[in-house]
Order: sequence, then structure tokens, then C-alpha cells
Amino acid sequence: MEKKKIVFVDDEPNILDGLRRMLRSLRSEYDMYFASGGREALELLAKDRFDVVISDMRMPGMDGAQLLETIQKEHPHTIRIMLSGQADEASILRTVGVAHQFLAKPCDPERLKAILVQTSAVQDMLSDGRLKDLISQVGTLPTLPIVYAKLQKAIVSSEVDIAEVAELIEQDIALSAKVMQLVNSAFFGIYVKVESPGRAVKLLGLETIKSLVLCIEIFSENKISEEIFQINMLWPHSLAVGKVAKAIAAHETDDKDIISNAFLAGILHDIGKLVLISQLPEQYKQVINLAREQGVRLSEAEQTIYGASQSAIGAYLAGLWGFTSPIIEAIGFHHSLEKYPASSFTPALAVHVANALYYRNRPNEIIGRVQDLHMSMIERLALQDRVKDWERICAEILHAEEAGEPL
Repeated sequence: MEKKKIVFVDDEPNILDGLRRMLRSLRSEYDMYFASGGREALELLAKDRFDVVISDMRMPGMDGAQLLETIQKEHPHTIRIMLSGQADEASILRTVGVAHQFLAKPCDPERLKAILVQTSAVQDMLSDGRLKDLISQVGTLPTLPIVYAKLQKAIVSSEVDIAEVAELIEQDIALSAKVMQLVNSAFFGIYVKVESPGRAVKLLGLETIKSLVLCIEIFSENKISEEIFQINMLWPHSLAVGKVAKAIAAHETDDKDIISNAFLAGILHDIGKLVLISQLPEQYKQVINLAREQGVRLSEAEQTIYGASQSAIGAYLAGLWGFTSPIIEAIGFHHSLEKYPASSFTPALAVHVANALYYRNRPNEIIGRVQDLHMSMIERLALQDRVKDWERICAEILHAEEAGEPL
């Protein structure tokens, strides 16, 4: 397999020398280049195709934000990572729309190596280069108009509190995904397990959220025609799947990581659909027509029209944004468990079950052929006796939603 090409950019020679020494053991796996500034990095990228750029923020002439913005436009396939120390929050927020991940100096060598391994895996996730370029350029995702309008109004009010803003952001898949991406970044110094978008908002703080919405404009209002797809249906479904996946995981294990990953993967499991609908809406209309006319699953129709399913698109974006492997895997394989080897209960299985049981309870929302439970894997894991419990859990949560009770 061809080695991945990575360029590190920093104006301090000692930093570059330190990176060379730190990563010497990975030379057999990666071709690593070291540039002393933005101009030199762009010259390298003009001559060859690089998979990853890891850049410092503060550099003379062209700073890291300007460099990554240029790379986003001219080399959209390249994964863009900001590695910086002592950057002020205003500088950090300038990179939110152009950096896929954020790492703080000094970066633990094992952490940096793990990031390189994951980005390599992400690069191999999709075979279609056009889709990779499309997803890599995604800086913003469309939000629901009513939520966006309420958020804009709330954050300019002198009386708003962070709990109110958190509640609004939890109502939208795009807003939730972005704040979860940010709260996972080392720049903000938050080194605790963040289990929900609402918690992420509270940790980031009101001023940061205000900057994101008013100054950086990282969120945009959804303008997708309802004739193509009713986006307002996507978030209630995603939130319900997240809640059901979390409850099923809690029924099967005491492992807090599995439980929280099942929830996050559940609420983000359709984020690839949001990308496809917002970026290539006319093609998604073809997907829906194909699924209805031929009675195939949406994922099969997506594969026919785009050459990849929304699950793969979502997993690719989640990987770019630095979500952990269990979340990436759950998003990527919840429609295709037969391709996902597992010897125990996983977040991927929880999301698969939650999604399938959701549509059993809401058949009017099905487009094309429904994805039912993957019983061969469930039986292989000797979990078939749990299905009745899972069905009960799902029905109770959806009934509570219909009754107007909080999920």
C-alpha cells in the first residue's frame, strides 16, 4: 500500500526537529515533510498530493488559519489539522471552519501518532475522490430555520442564559455535531468525557457560542426545499435513535464509554444524509425516487446514485472531525453490520438496533425498503433473547415522545 504523505508546518526550526525525532519510528508508514512556513507548504502541495497537513497557528506572513483556508480551496482532499500552543480564543475560532481537528502544544507523542493512524484510516474509507473533496470542504452544515432564528435571537439578548442556548442547540443535528467537534478539541482545555451536545455547550461557554454564531458564522440556515427532503424530520429521528441506543446499551453493559458512544453515534448516525442533501440535493431526489420505485433500501439507492452510502459519508466526516473510533464505526456500519466484525456488544450494534426498531414503530416514515434487525449477528453474539427487551425499551421511549414527555 502506498505510504501516506504528511506535511508539518511551523516557523520554529526546533519544533520541526522535535517532530522529526518524535515520529522517526513511523517513517516506514508515512512520507513526512517539514515546511518552515505557509508559502513553503503551499509549494510542496503544488508539486505533490498530500494526505494530511498539520500546521502551527502563529507564523509570520501567512498564519495557520490563512494556510488551511487556502488548502481547503486548492487541495480539498487534504485533511487539515491545527497544532498550536498559546493561541488566543479569537485565533482559534478563525480556524473552526477550515480545520478538521485541533491539537494543542505540547502534543503527547502517542496522541499525535494515534491521530495519524486514524487520519490514514479515514483517507481509506471512501474510494470516490470527488466525494472526499466534497466532504473535506464542509465547514458548515445547514440548521433548521426555526432553531436558527431562535438561536440568533437568544444570543443577542442580555438576559439569555447558557441553559437556554444549550436547549436550542440540542434540537438540531448540525449544531450538535459542530459543538461536539469543538469540545473534543484540545484547544479548549476540556479534558473530561462529554456525553451530550447540551453539556458541550455549557463547557464551551456563552461567549464562545456567541462568537461561533455571530462572528464566525459557522452555522447557516437550512435552505433545502421540502420537495427534496423534509430536513425537519431528520433531527427528531436522530435524537430518538440516540436515546434508544443509549438505553439499549445501558441495558446490556455498565461500560460508560459504550453507553455514551452509543448515544452520540445515535444522534449523529444520519449526519451523512445531511451532507448529501445539503451539498448534492438534486441527486438525493433521485435517491428517494429510486428507493420508492424499485423498493430498495435508501442506503442501496445512495450507493447507486452517489457511489457511496450516507453511512460512509457520515463516518468519513466524523473521522475528519476527530470523533473516536467507536462513534465512527457505529455511524459507518449501522446499515451493514455484516461487514463489521465484533465479538461483543458495541455502539454500532446499539445504533443498528435502535434505528431498525424506530422504523418498526414508525412505518409511515419509511422510504423504500426498511432495514430490519441483523439477526445473524445478534444470534452469533447470543443476544437473540434480548430482542424483546430492546423492543420494549424502544416503544417506551417513542411513546413518551408522542405523549409530549421529554425524551
